Amino acid sequence: MRMNLINPGFNGLKQIQSKKFSSVDFLPITALDIYKKSCYYNIDYKINEESDVKEAVNRFTAFDVSCLAVTNNKGDVVGVCSGRDYINKVAATDKQYVNLKVRDICTYSPKVLVAKVDDTLETCMSKMLFKNIRHLLIYDKTEFVGLISIKDLIKPLIDKNKYVVTKLSDFNMGKGAFFGSE
Repeated sequence: MRMNLINPGFNGLKQIQSKKFSSVDFLPITALDIYKKSCYYNIDYKINEESDVKEAVNRFTAFDVSCLAVTNNKGDVVGVCSGRDYINKVAATDKQYVNLKVRDICTYSPKVLVAKVDDTLETCMSKMLFKNIRHLLIYDKTEFVGLISIKDLIKPLIDKNKYVVTKLSDFNMGKGAFFGSE
């Protein structure tokens, strides 16, 4: 004779399933959230397409970044200039960058992939992986907002993983699944 171990009339299970066990909610992290904590947030990361390539290289070095948003003479963002652009279009071809302008090496739209301000961290990461790029321009509809790098996406992931590891470690040490390190 088999015993039915599950009592279909047990209402306590619904209460347990609906109980919030953690004091921390992981809300979706957006491209705008990432930009506000980015290394690009407080620097002048724009460069005019008529600027010398040497100026772009100087900014890469001065700001410790590897990408700049390229603007036209009206100030509109029209592309990006990255360290990879420099390597592929100048260094690897033995060209001298002395007479080159940013427009000669930068990547213009439509080849530039962008993120919307409300794109999630995962969406931004997928876009970067899809095109094998390290930076995304961020737009709010048609207005340029900022620039983020793959490095900016990694930090929130590490923070989230540290939290999960702490909770699992607490559980393993007998501190309880949800109440140990809070």
